[in-house]
Amino acid sequence: MAMKIGGVRSEPLAANRRGVAAPGSLAAPIAAQRVDSATFLGITRAEMTPAVQAAIQTLLGELDGLKAEVDRLKARLDDAEGLADRDPLTPLLNRRAFVREMGRARTAAQRYGFPLSLVYFDLDGFKALNDRLGHAAGDAALRAVAERLAANVRDSDVVGRMGGDEFAVVLVQADQATAEAKAAALAEAIERDLGIPGAEAARLRVSYGVREISADTDPEALIAAADAAMFAAKRQRRAG
Repeated sequence: MAMKIGGVRSEPLAANRRGVAAPGSLAAPIAAQRVDSATFLGITRAEMTPAVQAAIQTLLGELDGLKAEVDRLKARLDDAEGLADRDPLTPLLNRRAFVREMGRARTAAQRYGFPLSLVYFDLDGFKALNDRLGHAAGDAALRAVAERLAANVRDSDVVGRMGGDEFAVVLVQADQATAEAKAAALAEAIERDLGIPGAEAARLRVSYGVREISADTDPEALIAAADAAMFAAKRQRRAG
């Protein structure tokens, strides 16, 4: 159908839709443009009777209606795809979309030769906060953490909620050392007062793991490695 619509619009008289709108008014534009052999959709001037003009007008109207419906359906599909990519609680990407975007970033990094790193975050003390203040406060804390992460990275970076109280960030143009420093800054930003009423006594701490992304590492394997590094850091802090 798209080819047919495009074909009609590319005809010499497609721009003269106003001429088609009223019976008897199409012959003049045709004559003005193609005096010797004027045709429209294979119809000659001699055949362009009022009934034919009315039929053409109806056809073009139906094509316009179909095109408008296709545009509406495409917009609804775009909206649905956007919702499918979003975490239901926060404004971040969900795990599935995050893994997909990390794969795309890895492809770009390989193509253009820049470093790329993954940081995996876990909130220490979140269960205590959730138990003490309730799920509404816990949800507010998760949203606040998501907003802090999104506000403190670049537009080119990728931020997602991996589930529960775990988050991840892909840092573009960041090798291991650069990502370690940025992860520490992000953890500090999260650990500042999140503005949750009553949460002062259940302050959140952040553990994180960092892994530089290589071209030959599977995204899920990379996430598992960063997650393991995060848990190692958590155990070390508890032991200390």
